[in-house]
Amino acid sequence: MGNEAGVIGNSSEGVSERKERLAMLRDSANKYASRDSHLKRARQLRGTHPGYDRQVWRKMAELGWLGTLLPERFGGLELGCAETAVIAEALGRSLFPEPLVASAVLAGGTVLYGDNDALKAELLPALAGGEMVPALAWREEGHIGDLLIVETRADETSSGVKISGSKRLVIGGASADGFIVTARSRQGIGLYWVPSGKVTSGVSVIELADGRPAAELKLSGVDVPGSHRIAGPGTAEAALLRAYDEALITTAAELLGVLSRAFEITLDYLRTRVQFGKPIGSFQALQHRAVDLYIEQRLCRHALDDVIAGTSVADLSANARGALASRIKARCSEASLRITREAIQMHGAIGFSDECDIGLFLKRAITLAGWLGGAEVHRRRYAQLAPHEAETRDSKGKK
Repeated sequence: MGNEAGVIGNSSEGVSERKERLAMLRDSANKYASRDSHLKRARQLRGTHPGYDRQVWRKMAELGWLGTLLPERFGGLELGCAETAVIAEALGRSLFPEPLVASAVLAGGTVLYGDNDALKAELLPALAGGEMVPALAWREEGHIGDLLIVETRADETSSGVKISGSKRLVIGGASADGFIVTARSRQGIGLYWVPSGKVTSGVSVIELADGRPAAELKLSGVDVPGSHRIAGPGTAEAALLRAYDEALITTAAELLGVLSRAFEITLDYLRTRVQFGKPIGSFQALQHRAVDLYIEQRLCRHALDDVIAGTSVADLSANARGALASRIKARCSEASLRITREAIQMHGAIGFSDECDIGLFLKRAITLAGWLGGAEVHRRRYAQLAPHEAETRDSKGKK
């Protein structure tokens, strides 16, 4: 796997300069994402195809958000997970339907960490410029959260490769311009670029809990040239896992945005809803519940900061990175479900109505918490990888 500069972070940059840059980015991202129109868009685009706005996608490209992790030579900003997490959190607060993490982080990362330089030069500038929406097709029936269990076949032919199999729950795939498909050849797992035109008849669309569409792929002997192999055996596994871990961290940040905004909306409701002549926020039982949710939110915030700091270590091992990524995904998945469900209850009967925005936050939390593996999946993964994280921390003199 290539050692692309700037993907995890710039360790040579001073701490104060990095904090200042992150603060400026957070302010800019929140200013754009917090407009009322974006939450209205999320509501209006439910159940539609493609489920997001290409004009907004291009605006995100103009802001540099689609190329945060990409090197400058591909039109990116060559920053790191911290910056991408700041953006993802802002998008989560307004329930952006655009597939930033699925396309720019997960799919883009598998291309970036692959070994096909020609495809990188073709695909990554188009992604950074907002001209293309790629999607990673990896999940198969019965395999949740394990990228390396692959039954889709890649058989070599005289003209290239023939891919046969099926893929489920491809986020961003309902209108993707192409798919990065995991498939197994005789030599092992590989990654293949399949333009959407090759699988038009094999794409079906399902609706997720939050109303966004996802694709299901049927690949019945799809032929692609050998030049469309993004990564071969060995490199493909490493590329997948690195992009996966970065997607876990940024999805956790998006979940933090979802749960934080849901909590703020709930606090506003407790202050303004009057019952028995006084705001319901003055009732001690509700105050205690709100404090519990506040603690959950703060734990997620500090855990995310800790994980991002951990991934900035220059010589971080793949296992240590995986442990950090699974730790934060498990925490934010569980906390987001608890906070958004409690928010519904604290709104009372109105919280269950579709007209009330708080229900949209619960549905987004349900979708993101399960995507890429839920809390249980990542607690198990963390248990397997935690010793490696501990070794890394000990070597850096951390507790």
